Amino acid sequence: MSWSASDIPDQSGRRAVVTGANSGLGLLAARELARKGAEVVLACRDLRKGQAALAQIREAGGSAELARLDLADLASVRAFAAAQERPIDLLLNNAGVMAPPRRETADGFELQLGTNHLGHFALTGLLLERLQAAGAARVVTVSSNGHRMGRIDFDDLQCRRRYFRWTAYGRSKLANLLFALELDRRVRAAGMAIVSVAAHPGYAATNLQFAAPPLLDRIVMRASNAIIAQRAEQGVLAPLYAATAPGLPGGSYVGPGGPGGWRGGPQLVGTSRRARDPETARRLWEVSESLTGVRFDL
Repeated sequence: MSWSASDIPDQSGRRAVVTGANSGLGLLAARELARKGAEVVLACRDLRKGQAALAQIREAGGSAELARLDLADLASVRAFAAAQERPIDLLLNNAGVMAPPRRETADGFELQLGTNHLGHFALTGLLLERLQAAGAARVVTVSSNGHRMGRIDFDDLQCRRRYFRWTAYGRSKLANLLFALELDRRVRAAGMAIVSVAAHPGYAATNLQFAAPPLLDRIVMRASNAIIAQRAEQGVLAPLYAATAPGLPGGSYVGPGGPGGWRGGPQLVGTSRRARDPETARRLWEVSESLTGVRFDL
């Protein structure tokens, strides 16, 4: 599909929340949404970097505001959600961490699962009323090709017995997809005017590859970024298409259309078999509610 940021429909009058909007794909997505008229909330853990992103968007003529959100701390997630008093038309669950040594969130969750999945699960549930108030809201959850190496092990969900950083990353990205598809099933059953979709950027050269992995991994990824990866401006197109394409059905998964899904223009793509397992999705939803204390009013 030949689709670029210039094809984004007019976003005037829409309010969008973008997590991880201080850098990488989040910043690019926020910038393009603001260029098309959306009022964008930059939900960032690092306010210093967030201020620089805010200035960049405003200098380009976009409308944006900055708010602190640390997805690795449920108290921060609750505080952010409580401060959102206006309807939200678009929630772009973009922020993430990739392949660090094993660490835990403020609430004792394995960092990748806690940040990439549980933080966004809680945020979406806490913002559900604001999404409903918009009348026709969309939730976009960013997954990854890495979901294909993921497996949900409910007996060791937090990887306390055994931790391999890339397997844990794949688990968190599989959880993103399971959540997006299960949210779609549940809002449909409830008759809500909310569309839940997912997207992945393929292999896009961003700071994600260098923020957390150990040195050897960073060296390898620096080389592969130069040889294989597409530019971040290309990688962000799939999430932007998922966020703005008119009439996109709930449960859609958007990614690059090139070989292996690594690069290319955005189009509807397939998922792994595990991502389509409704029983795993149901159980993960229930476990996520228990762990975060957030229950969706559906």
